[in-house]
Amino acid sequence: MNKLKTVAILGAGLAGHASARALRREGFDGSITVVGDETHRPYDRPPLTKEYLAGVIDENELSLEAEGEDLGADWMLGARAVSLDPGQRAVTLADGTILRSDAVIIATGSTARALPSMPPGAHILSTLDDANRLRPELVPGAHLVVVGSGFVGLEVASTARGLGLEVTVLGSSDAPLSRTLGLAVGTAVQELQRSHGIVIRNNAPVTAILGTTHVTGVELASGEVVPADVVVVGIGSIPAVGWLADSRLELPDGVACGEFGSTSAPGVIAVGDCSAWFDPIRGRHHRVAHWTDSRERPVAAIHFLLTGERPVRALRPSYVWSDQCGSRIQFAGRLLGSEEVVTEAGSLETGDLFQVFRRAGEPVAVVGINQQHLVASWTKRLAAAARSNNVPERTLA
Repeated sequence: MNKLKTVAILGAGLAGHASARALRREGFDGSITVVGDETHRPYDRPPLTKEYLAGVIDENELSLEAEGEDLGADWMLGARAVSLDPGQRAVTLADGTILRSDAVIIATGSTARALPSMPPGAHILSTLDDANRLRPELVPGAHLVVVGSGFVGLEVASTARGLGLEVTVLGSSDAPLSRTLGLAVGTAVQELQRSHGIVIRNNAPVTAILGTTHVTGVELASGEVVPADVVVVGIGSIPAVGWLADSRLELPDGVACGEFGSTSAPGVIAVGDCSAWFDPIRGRHHRVAHWTDSRERPVAAIHFLLTGERPVRALRPSYVWSDQCGSRIQFAGRLLGSEEVVTEAGSLETGDLFQVFRRAGEPVAVVGINQQHLVASWTKRLAAAARSNNVPERTLA
């Protein structure tokens, strides 16, 4: 085993916590320091748009730490990293503290994109603090406008509608999720949302959020103004790597890494939303900002860091899920964009569509709406294919 004595983990979210856990499970008995810019201990983010926003669960139920779990780490919360000297593996914090260690794990995640004008009443939703600011404004009868028709925006729309708000979703594509999962799935999701009273407007790019003391509306590129009492912006994320600008690490879209998270600097690895691992299928670095990847890739990265050996098992196919309006949308696999898509079960009309994506005749991904059993079965098939082909990493276009 590598003779590392000290490890610093930058980021106390899902990927940072998974990294600390993986270190201990691999037998590392040295010092672990976890630095997080939030004051909260590791918590789960998917419920922020759903159960937590709706008030069904409380903050304690978001915890990622198992009951009684003690990783023997030094947690430095409310501390922000501002620079890294990769050669010395030295991290400088905002208060001037310098942390030196034998290895550095970059797990700083991503930040939600905002619009240039964000008056009071306009929100992003990425963190627990974001959710706490938004929750009091979701009052019955208010009009919520969601900018963006991706997973976050659609889940917030569903939750808000369940709370009694009037909801309008403004998307910039032909249908919700269509750029990622195709027009058929997008159409099905659109009808699902509309059947619950949510107004979906496609190809409606936004130019500004209006208001001074409080939001009053959203201006479209056409000049039309959509009135709003509250606005949520869900237009994607940006890797949180600005603090690494002077580090000499490659930052194409996140931290450029090898197949198992190693960077160009010995002893420095990156995992989670902020990392862009090399994808041998694409032949380039590719950032994957999904929960399952942030939880599972650290296991492979830590094994490689400590042993220098490839993980024995290929990671499972990429998996993404979204709960909206009482339905579950699931995706598993790898998409490059040129696949043939075949509907193999269900239909748009019945709200239980199931599709298989094939490349050169071989299944590479599946997507299902209310098709949990089929998705689970096919995910196992895709995982078996990945193991037989020794494909080590997973991506979702």
